[in-house]
Amino acid sequence: MTLRPLVAADADALAPLNDAAAPAVPITAPADLARLLELAGLALGLERDGRLVGFVIAMQPGAAYDSENYRYFESRGVDHLYVDRIVIAADERGSGLGAVLYAAVFSAARGQGRLEVTCEVNLDPPNPGSLAFHERLGFRSVGTQATKGGAVTVSLLAAPVGAGPLGTASGASA
Repeated sequence: MTLRPLVAADADALAPLNDAAAPAVPITAPADLARLLELAGLALGLERDGRLVGFVIAMQPGAAYDSENYRYFESRGVDHLYVDRIVIAADERGSGLGAVLYAAVFSAARGQGRLEVTCEVNLDPPNPGSLAFHERLGFRSVGTQATKGGAVTVSLLAAPVGAGPLGTASGASA
């Protein structure tokens, strides 16, 4: 398993993996994924035998990112690292790769002096597996909001950086 930084040139490879995870994440054209990667404060991909099997894209405070959920977290005034999306290939879910990616996110947030890692999970359409996963990592709801003109309702989640995911100083392991 290889964890590596992602760059805008990776967008074409990310798009099919990203879009296969809909509606948990929005379907996103490669050009828009490339823009996200350029804005990202952290973008990492996981490869197994040369195949991309997961990725995370996160934004730092002050990014020029026009997302309703990101703006919510920015308005709270808490220094955070915002996870825009985390995606694991369907045939790899449940294998610990999400925890591997989040361990890297929490490590980066600690290194940057952030107080929280933030994200959102869909309530409608429901995504109970992701909600349970994030709760196991120490995320708690700090609010809900309707987005996309009311078509989607999300739970806005935050986890303190200090302890890392799963309550360990070093973060989660696979």
